[in-house]
Amino acid sequence: MMWELWFLAAILLLFGFVVFRGAPYVPSKKTDLKNAFDTLYELDDKDLLVDIGSGDGVVLREASRRGARAVGYELNPLLVLVSRLLSRDDPRVTVYLADFWNAALPAKTTVVYTFGESRDIAKMAAKVQQEAIRLKRPLFFISYAFEVTGLHPVRSTKSHFLYKFEPLG
Repeated sequence: MMWELWFLAAILLLFGFVVFRGAPYVPSKKTDLKNAFDTLYELDDKDLLVDIGSGDGVVLREASRRGARAVGYELNPLLVLVSRLLSRDDPRVTVYLADFWNAALPAKTTVVYTFGESRDIAKMAAKVQQEAIRLKRPLFFISYAFEVTGLHPVRSTKSHFLYKFEPLG
């Protein structure tokens, strides 16, 4: 009985830590996700999608089903394990136990996906803009559930917003 309490405490601690450092784990609805990739940004084999806070990897696996390479950054070790397990037979999916704020996007990134939250969405958009400048090419940014204040999406659905960041200068 005592080990179960320790196990539960460890799980709560893992998920609680992430809330202070990033967004809480909220799985993307598959129907919303498919709609976003059908109407906002049609992924193909030329794309590399990066998912910020990739959770259980549902976005990564859907991107791969559409032919894209997919890279996830996740802070929660348990979710990284789940995501790697569910994606284990897919060579186009890679999941890192890493903090997006301290990582540079892979050189071939074309689109960044996130379920941010109101407190961090503008900061995420600014990071993607910086990466577009660093990579010297446009990057698309898909936000699930939250608009970036002050920016106008290129397109949107009920649940997703698509932005395009051009390298400045």
